[in-house]
Amino acid sequence: MYVSTACWITASSPSSELTAAGGPCTHEMVVVHRVFRRESALLPRLVRAVPDGETARAAQVSAYLDDYLMGLHHHHTVEDELIWPLLRARAAADDLVARMEEQHEHLDQSLAAVAEWGPVWGRSADSVAAQELALALDEHRSALLEHLDEEERLVLPLIADHLTVSEWDLVGRSGLETLPKNKIMLALGAILEDATEQERTHFLSRVPLLGRLLWKTVGRRQYAASCRAMRAPLNGEAGQ
Repeated sequence: MYVSTACWITASSPSSELTAAGGPCTHEMVVVHRVFRRESALLPRLVRAVPDGETARAAQVSAYLDDYLMGLHHHHTVEDELIWPLLRARAAADDLVARMEEQHEHLDQSLAAVAEWGPVWGRSADSVAAQELALALDEHRSALLEHLDEEERLVLPLIADHLTVSEWDLVGRSGLETLPKNKIMLALGAILEDATEQERTHFLSRVPLLGRLLWKTVGRRQYAASCRAMRAPLNGEAGQ
């Protein structure tokens, strides 16, 4: 899984009903946030599902965790560099921006234990390290959900009012710049997985024609296979 920020694969002007008339389509961020909500819930379950000492599986989940951490870090870096300065200058939102920055710092702190235990567990698949890592991921998710909820409720309306479409598109392009080519179809699949039909149409309309063809012929199967391989151990959990 790898997702960095809204409309990271933008290639053309938005054309769907999701696009706000005359302004940036901030709902794109809501769709991307769903990925972080879903993955932050899956990760501690995936860690706990690895049998003690099964290092091959631990390494696989650890790599998946690294992708998540990379995506979240880049997502927040883009906000820090391209969104907060504009809101400070145009929306008189110093207090709100300061709160968002503080939450980013809090999220970084919540990931300190993840960074400490992740490599240890990824190498050893030790049950003690697994429990510490899973608990750290649980705490991280609590902080993440608080931040995403407030950002969607309080910040996105300001973005819609004070950023131009081109400035918002730059946020998306910045995500694309660091996206590894072998992660593109997986990232698209992660965004589309929980999207509504309208949202799927919107995001796919912003993918180049070649990319849409690759998604239909290769990407969908690639993403489905990746999900099966990663989530199969969770199928036996109670309530699944």
